[in-house]
Amino acid sequence: MEKFGQSQSGNRFEDTRLLTGQGRYIDDDAPRDALVCHILRSPVAHARITGLDVSEAHAAPGVHLVLTLADLEAAGIDVAIKATLAPARDGGKGAAPERPVLARDRLRFVGEPVAAVVADSLDAARDAAELIELDYEELPAHVTLAPGGPQLHDEAPDNVGIDYALGDAEAVDRAIADAAHVVTMEIEDNRVMIASMEPRGAWAAVEDGRLHLALSGQGVWGPKRDIAAAFGLDPDAVRVTTPDVGGGFGLKGQMFPEYIVLAHAARVLNRPVRWMSDRTEAMLTDSAGRDLRHVSTLALDADHRITAYKVETVFNLGAYNGPFGQMIQTHLFSRVLTGVYDIDCARVESRGIYTNTTQTEAYRGAGRPEAIFALERLIDRAAHQLGVDPWELRRRNFIPATAFPYTTVSGEIYDVGDFHRVLDRAETFADRAGFAARRAESAARGKLRGLGLATYIESILGSPEEDATIEFTDDGRVRLYVGTQSNGQGHETVYARFLAAQTGIPVERIEVVQGDSDRIARGGGTGGSRSVTVQTNATRAAVARVAEGFAAFLAVAEGVDPADVRLDDGVFRIKGSNLTPTMMDTAALALSKGRADLLRVSETARLPARSYPNGAHVAEVEVDPETGLARVVRYSVTDDFGTMLDPVLVAGQVHGGVAQGLGQAMLERVVHDDEGQLLTASFMDYALPRADDVPAIGFTTEPVPSTANALGMKGCGEAGTVGAMGAVANAMQDALRQAGVETAQMPFTPERVWRMLRDARRD
Repeated sequence: MEKFGQSQSGNRFEDTRLLTGQGRYIDDDAPRDALVCHILRSPVAHARITGLDVSEAHAAPGVHLVLTLADLEAAGIDVAIKATLAPARDGGKGAAPERPVLARDRLRFVGEPVAAVVADSLDAARDAAELIELDYEELPAHVTLAPGGPQLHDEAPDNVGIDYALGDAEAVDRAIADAAHVVTMEIEDNRVMIASMEPRGAWAAVEDGRLHLALSGQGVWGPKRDIAAAFGLDPDAVRVTTPDVGGGFGLKGQMFPEYIVLAHAARVLNRPVRWMSDRTEAMLTDSAGRDLRHVSTLALDADHRITAYKVETVFNLGAYNGPFGQMIQTHLFSRVLTGVYDIDCARVESRGIYTNTTQTEAYRGAGRPEAIFALERLIDRAAHQLGVDPWELRRRNFIPATAFPYTTVSGEIYDVGDFHRVLDRAETFADRAGFAARRAESAARGKLRGLGLATYIESILGSPEEDATIEFTDDGRVRLYVGTQSNGQGHETVYARFLAAQTGIPVERIEVVQGDSDRIARGGGTGGSRSVTVQTNATRAAVARVAEGFAAFLAVAEGVDPADVRLDDGVFRIKGSNLTPTMMDTAALALSKGRADLLRVSETARLPARSYPNGAHVAEVEVDPETGLARVVRYSVTDDFGTMLDPVLVAGQVHGGVAQGLGQAMLERVVHDDEGQLLTASFMDYALPRADDVPAIGFTTEPVPSTANALGMKGCGEAGTVGAMGAVANAMQDALRQAGVETAQMPFTPERVWRMLRDARRD
């Protein structure tokens, strides 16, 4: 039997099914007789609607239904997509303009949903949509990341949707004024697309009088709640399911207009209705990530210890509030504002700006990569400006291992950590001592080589509470019902192995059940690196309940006290007896004795606190100064994830996160023209990292078990991205500084790097 704590790995159970084309994604899952929905979308970024005539579309061949906002409202639907509002510095909340399911009076971004056509086929729906007469008076677009410009919403003067601040302004300003050294830097964090392998999609049907919505998502209970509220239904009248999911990254944890449209169409027609985004539609309408700009200031004393930190941020909200858009660069950013450093005087000021672009939302890390990136770029700038070693500057300012638990300026309580030990391991693992020789070898070939370091910490997000149900079936199998949702991370594998390790149940007999609000009473879904930590905590609690019930049952059968029966190494040991029944033996006996009450046990468990993964990323880049072509040629990660259940799955999460951070740093950039038209609306124009853009990634760990959960775990799902942007950007800065480039900004595409080098030569 596998023992928890041995960090054992093996083949993923999902892989055979997924890699041989047997996966069931949302478009595979839709009923074959479902009607097809097509969305008519705004062709312009900003306009006043002067007319909308759908009569010809209604009469088009194969059309069953055409919907506008007026139709949804006439049906009594709450047509506003809800959003969480961030606290404002004046004590109130951020602006709350309506985000309608379909456009009302105004068009505010290219791709905004205007009307929906439901027909026998996609071609018929598209043809009918061409017949809709949408008349509008075009207005000037606001696409600049700054207050002012053409007004989008009356509720947000100067297009400022949220003005947020945290920290003692007077103390920070006083510390900066009194500092021996002050370093200030402007930092850009470019807008990126959340290009999941599988685009968004959904289908809806009415089954036995209940509404069934199936979607490619990150959890079924949020959509269930939102759909029930929008339609004024009892939650029990709504079922939400999710099949296999081809990537989530925060995008698929949100409510989108299409889901409400599909649900209404299915109810009106009493027919299944499906919708699947194509790639360009996704690029036009999916929420985007990042898109912010900082002016950051660091104050240090004569011994190069940080005395104050201030970051002033302007970030893009898009045309409307996304469900979590206001919170990401405010509340979530502030969670790790001061990173791994002992800084007791800090302040963040953030303003969210409405623009005529799609909403920005959670993208792998959601605020923590942005905060760490801003800080790590500034730390490197300070080291250069002060003439000190960037590794030594970090060491001098780390929170010491003896200071934990450590309360940050923003109120986070870091439970444990040993950042010096992690960095020492990273320095050896990355062979920093050999960098000078590698740089000389690159120079001999006419290339600029740079080394970049980023140290990071992240805060696990999401509900600390989760449910687990263990069910023994009549055919000798075990079902584990979980409240999270796999988006490709390998949950089926890690959860089954964990249950096997805790109980001695053969892993091949365990089935993991997820993604069905009818089969699982509640759950927190997946996001914020929470899944394995909270789900295994709940599973342990459920195992304890099963063991308690089985022990009491065996005690009665053997005529002993329940205290004399215990689960040990996968079998029950009974005082005074040679019998050693397994869990499966006991379940079979309970079934034969009519004790079905023992065979399905549910438990809810809550983590007492959050855990804080941390680590150090080291990147090396090589730049061709003649062409601007830059490549990441070496990369290593040293992480502290506490106790790891499956190191191979952890490494996979780190690799994927690094690829996304590296992609943003080197390749990815969403571009709109002055009229708000998207210029990067296909993979011909928007560059995702490919296999040859990512070097082999070295991965090692220096674990310090967390005290925030019984297993000592720290989440790993977003950590790779949190550290990657800073490491790659600092490496590029180190390389380009040799050619006179003092401030290098992402993304480092060949054209942009070539211009940086050209401008440096002119200076």
